[in-house]
Amino acid sequence: QVQLVESGGGLVQAGGSLNLSCAVSGRIFSINAMGWYRQAPGKQRELVAIFISAGSTKYADSVKGVFTISRDNAKNTLYLQMNSLKPEDTAVYYCHADVKTTEWVSWVYWGQGTQVTVSS
Repeated sequence: QVQLVESGGGLVQAGGSLNLSCAVSGRIFSINAMGWYRQAPGKQRELVAIFISAGSTKYADSVKGVFTISRDNAKNTLYLQMNSLKPEDTAVYYCHADVKTTEWVSWVYWGQGTQVTVSS
C-alpha cells in the first residue's frame, strides 16, 4: 500500500559527499515522522537523522554539522545530504516513515536500503 524507494547511495572517497533520496508513494493520508537510519556490518541499526514533527529534527551526534535532512512535502520525498564522509559512515542506509493511511490509522514503513561505502 505504501512504498519507500531510496536512491543515491554509492561508493565515495573519504571527504566526499552523497545525497540520498527517499520517495514515498501509495495510500497516503499524511506523513508523520520521517527519517534515516543506518546499519553497518555487525552493528545494530541506528538513527542518523529524523523529522520528529512540525519541522523539528534530531541528528545522531556523529553526523551533526555534516549531514542535513530535508523533505519536500509536495513530492513526499525525504533527502539526506551527507558531507565530509568518513569510512565509519559506511553502512546500508534505510528510509523510515510513519504514514497515516487514513485519518485514524498509521503504519511504520521502511525502505529497502541503499548502500553507502566510503573508502579511505
